Amino acid sequence: MTDNASDDKTLTKNQRRAAARQKAQAARKKQKRRQRTGRVLLQGGIALALVAVVVIVVVVITNSIRPAGPGPANMASDGIRIGQDFVADTTPALAADDEPVPSATTAASDTVDIVVYLDYLCPICGQFEAANNEYIAGLVDSGAATVEYHPVAILTNQSVGTRYSNRAANAAACVANYSPNSFFDFNTALFEQQPEEGTRGLDDAALSDIASGIDGVVDPARIATCIDDEEFGSWVTAATQRAIDGPIPNSTVEALAGTPLVLVNGQRYDPSLPFTNEEFRNFVVTAAGNSYADSSTATPTPAPAESDAPAEPAESTTPAPTETPAS
Repeated sequence: MTDNASDDKTLTKNQRRAAARQKAQAARKKQKRRQRTGRVLLQGGIALALVAVVVIVVVVITNSIRPAGPGPANMASDGIRIGQDFVADTTPALAADDEPVPSATTAASDTVDIVVYLDYLCPICGQFEAANNEYIAGLVDSGAATVEYHPVAILTNQSVGTRYSNRAANAAACVANYSPNSFFDFNTALFEQQPEEGTRGLDDAALSDIASGIDGVVDPARIATCIDDEEFGSWVTAATQRAIDGPIPNSTVEALAGTPLVLVNGQRYDPSLPFTNEEFRNFVVTAAGNSYADSSTATPTPAPAESDAPAEPAESTTPAPTETPAS
């Protein structure tokens, strides 16, 4: 500092001005270099961000427009029908461009058709299952009714980006395809462990664990791979859209407007909330009676075999033959 000050004193006024200009120019050049470097870094960061956005958009678009694959076996109607002893009706897998084939109705027989459209993230679906699953199980196990489940994904955006509705419906399709007679138990377990709407939901490993934990499940390793790969993901999307577009087969319902949609012999169940099993039992009896009356037949009432009847008749999970419809 002292030497520079001494040197400055020996310079003329013009020389000091020239030196000051040189210092100022050097400072400006240094500042410009810094600005150029900042712009390059900023532009580079923006470019990387744009690339990331483009990649995300491409992935989303690719997933949304990827060609539809074949549907799962045993779901030719876009649903799986389960009958006595929880044995599923077997059907071939539909090709990607095939239309679903509605299940044949049994309204003219002594078997009641129950059809349920459900979303595994839907809390109201969970409430319906909690109130009526045991009752439906009694009817199905005894042969008094069949139940046909149609998994759909209408709450895709309600699981913090994890698409739980789609993944759970795909998992159900995997079980229908590889272990159809385990479907009723898998459906029950999914609702017993149902996550809350607005949460991330269960991951794929948890869905696979549920499947592998069911007694009698066939080839759990293959089901786990199906779940991880979302083997029937495009089918879930297509089947959901078909239900939304309507009409709903074997009914007068024009389209799926929400879940659960429950049909008994083609008649829509419009419940009061909260769900009660008594109300649904009465509806089943009424719908069954109406169907048999329409077909000019006798009016049998769905009831389990005597050996399957509950120990306490007042709490029976199946309607008694003398039960009257709800007023």
